[in-house]
Amino acid sequence: MTEPNVSLMSRLSLAFGTFFSILGDREFAASVLRLRSGAAPAPAAAPVATPAPAPVIKEATPDAALQLLGLLQRDARFIDFVEEDIAKYSDADIGAAARLVHDGCRATLREHFTIRPVRDEAEGSRVTINDGFDATAIRLTGNVVGKAPFTGSISHRGWRVAEVRLPKLTQSHDATVLAPAEVEL
Repeated sequence: MTEPNVSLMSRLSLAFGTFFSILGDREFAASVLRLRSGAAPAPAAAPVATPAPAPVIKEATPDAALQLLGLLQRDARFIDFVEEDIAKYSDADIGAAARLVHDGCRATLREHFTIRPVRDEAEGSRVTINDGFDATAIRLTGNVVGKAPFTGSISHRGWRVAEVRLPKLTQSHDATVLAPAEVEL
């Protein structure tokens, strides 16, 4: 069999790659040593499963989050409530304010989002989670040992957004202004 004519750059690349492979992989280093000493190479090991490709990280723009904060402020005075120092108020006053903020937040969420539970079973129900479950939708807690299937109780059904209905923004809209300052004349 005729050996290919390998360029200097290809040989340098091969040398560097081999060098780091020898440093990082004990079995590969032993194979190279056997090859250099003229011994027959060791039988090939079982194929190693290739790792899943790294997830693609996408950068989220803050506009939608800022828009939602603005809507919660407009409809529920959410930021006013959270930024207020409530230590000076009675529990009854805080409870009354919280009821108004809760009602406004709930109305805003229902107007702009369709939110559904991740799991349909009632909390406390016993369920079996099979192999291959979606780890972004189901978080296992407690004594997690071994492999699926797992059997446990639902402590929270989870939430998933089925539809988003945020208003469209004009090009000139400044989403960082969550609520304009009000000046009474």
